[in-house]
Amino acid sequence: MSLADTLNLGCACQTLSLPRLREQLETTPALGGLAARLAISHPHLFSASAVFLDSSVALHIQQAVSAIERVIALPAWQAQALARAPATAALSHGPAGVFMGYDFHLTDTGPRLIEINSNAGGALLNAALARAHSACCEAFGELLDPPDAMRSLDAVFVGMFRSEWASQRGGAPLRTVLIVDDAPADQYLAPEFELFRELFAAHGLCALVADAADLQWRNGALTHPALPSGMAVDLVYNRLTDFYLQDPAHEALRLAHQAGAVVLTPHPRTHALFADKRNLVLLSDNDWLARQGVSEPDRALLQSVVPATQRVDPDHADALWAARRRLFFKPAAGFGARAAYRGDKLTRRVWSEILAGDYVAQSLVPPSERLVQVQGEPRLLKLDLRAYTYRAQVQLLAARTWSGQTTNFRTDGGGFSPVVVLSGAPDPLSQAGHEAVQHFNVH
Repeated sequence: MSLADTLNLGCACQTLSLPRLREQLETTPALGGLAARLAISHPHLFSASAVFLDSSVALHIQQAVSAIERVIALPAWQAQALARAPATAALSHGPAGVFMGYDFHLTDTGPRLIEINSNAGGALLNAALARAHSACCEAFGELLDPPDAMRSLDAVFVGMFRSEWASQRGGAPLRTVLIVDDAPADQYLAPEFELFRELFAAHGLCALVADAADLQWRNGALTHPALPSGMAVDLVYNRLTDFYLQDPAHEALRLAHQAGAVVLTPHPRTHALFADKRNLVLLSDNDWLARQGVSEPDRALLQSVVPATQRVDPDHADALWAARRRLFFKPAAGFGARAAYRGDKLTRRVWSEILAGDYVAQSLVPPSERLVQVQGEPRLLKLDLRAYTYRAQVQLLAARTWSGQTTNFRTDGGGFSPVVVLSGAPDPLSQAGHEAVQHFNVH
């Protein structure tokens, strides 16, 4: 095993500093008490254990993201993706979409892509968590990536939003940013909305957390009652899961986006091109990729990373049922593991619902595991990895640990985990590797 595998499976170290986490979360007086509230309302949001990753795997993930986005830029890809999406997805005002999320399982042969998300949540929470863990890992010395990137992430994130603004508005000044969702205070990641509001405010922007139903489209401008009279909404950070803005409650936002009167990120086009699960079928189809002129190196990379995926066609129901134990079934428009099923757990009733719906079947890639401590006892939890990206560049790697059929935040000892990339990691049987393992077993 690699050093990262050895640590993940053999070291139940707990490296989270709760005082440091409080400092990282409560950056302004308005956020005072947030850490204590999270401990009560979200007891399984943060794991006390970091996840280790070899630098070669991190590089593999970056290369895969770049290759995928080269494919997505192809006219043939865009034509097929937009043809099955509502008309709102055809609009292109310039923004690319903030916080793309590429989710991976780690295997003996490298990372395998499970899905792509167009409005991946948790980046700001994970950045704070990573900084709260970092001080505990300094004894690892040169094995760890330098922490400078973690310290500058907030500025990187704000710069990403300014880049989205400039891609549509050029040099015009950005004044107002709204973080928008349905009933935002009731969302599980509502605390992150508060963090974004304060981050934007710290960079001189007027920022609000808003319910999409409260937005108003009047006289060619998108407004909100909480903004000063006459001030329009400049940019909307979109956390809605109504990806194509089809809900009547989102009409004001849809009309403003159609008119180009607001900078919306991410937006319907982003979801259609990236996050529709049916896209995985073509990403795993080597023949189709070859016909579109995708280079041989990119096709080889995608074959190694993207599990074989197919549409669930009732005409092939018997063959799919027979092979179900080797498959994972996902709704084409799904998110957050909702209505997703491992084939070996299917009942006939659920199978009939899958056949009646719009599903894809992906070759099953079991998640790797992380050893953690739960009330002083070691326990193996499942592990997945998320790459937060912008314009094909990985900004942050984060992990989540859990137990159960699908990812969740209900597991003792689980939750978000920072990813520690081991740069130039030695063989675990070498002296340096042995000392590293010993250090973390002690601490």
